[in-house]
Amino acid sequence: MWARLCAIFGCVLMVVSGGAIITQQVLVARYAGAVETQDLFGNAAAGATKEAKSDIKGPLNILLVGVDPRRETQTPLSDSIIVAHIPKDLSQAYLFSVPRDLIVDIPAFEKTGFKGGRAKINAAMGYGSAVGNGKHDVVQGFDLLAKTVGRLTGIAEFDAGVILNFNGFKAIVDAMGGVTMTIDQNVKSEHLQPNGKPRPRYERCADNSCAHPYYGPQAEYKKGTYHLQGWQALDYVRQRYGLPRGDYDRQRHQQQFIKAMAKQALSKDVVTNPAKLDKVLKAAGKALIFDGGGHNVVDWAFALKNLRSDDMTLIKLPGNSVIVDGDYRGEALEDSAADFFKAVRADQVQSFIFRHPEYINTNV
Repeated sequence: MWARLCAIFGCVLMVVSGGAIITQQVLVARYAGAVETQDLFGNAAAGATKEAKSDIKGPLNILLVGVDPRRETQTPLSDSIIVAHIPKDLSQAYLFSVPRDLIVDIPAFEKTGFKGGRAKINAAMGYGSAVGNGKHDVVQGFDLLAKTVGRLTGIAEFDAGVILNFNGFKAIVDAMGGVTMTIDQNVKSEHLQPNGKPRPRYERCADNSCAHPYYGPQAEYKKGTYHLQGWQALDYVRQRYGLPRGDYDRQRHQQQFIKAMAKQALSKDVVTNPAKLDKVLKAAGKALIFDGGGHNVVDWAFALKNLRSDDMTLIKLPGNSVIVDGDYRGEALEDSAADFFKAVRADQVQSFIFRHPEYINTNV
């Protein structure tokens, strides 16, 4: 959970020699200022400044989006879309992934002149990102993506939002000294060689026109529990080709990684090591764009300070591929997903998964 990770890093107070507690004011000055804060939901552009609550209270819904780093002349795509639902008592965090190829209704977006239409959800950020002169703004694109996810789930307004640059994965994990996680199925890398270097591409596929443009030896990840370096963790959670359930398997792996990353961040190896903790906090600050709904990241840290990795429940939304005349068009969720979204809106997720245990990702 990107926002949760950011909060985890901010709420660790015991970081100076002798165990002295750093005051909240110092934390705000040192770390909240290091995290890039933007208006991700278009409130300022719409002339409405979102008023912060006096404090952060549940239930909460946070939209977390992972993107590949791209030049401003390239259309951004949301490679990972995760919603974190935190109930009223702030005792749990339920994470569910939205398939990137899910076919949805994307609303009209006045800023770019997009008229609205039906498409894969990962295109929403692209449709909302154009700012003229062939340039794109990932923050503006997030606004339309948030509206699209809101239309899908019925969540009228998200309480916070986070954009994580996928390269930020690597920097944070490396700063922690790696992350230990369980790999639940054998996976071969589409992108990297066993030594972590990029696999060569066929020349005719240099423009990404081929589904599988790479060749040569592949990095492999075997079933079992391993301590992964940053490049390995990032590579593993990006893979979907060759997996039995494709993107659904990748969603599960990303959720598992988030949980493992949170556990590592709260381990004694990190929180009692001032030098390592400082590196982790700085890496997180460089990797994130944050909108806390009027609250800074340290406010969120204190609000969620009692959450731990064991309090995170990973949810899988049931869905299937849409095939028309033998051609793959995208993904569609099963009808029961509408009942799950209703439970999220009513803050009744715990009751829902008690009745529908099949929604819990058990491979963690």
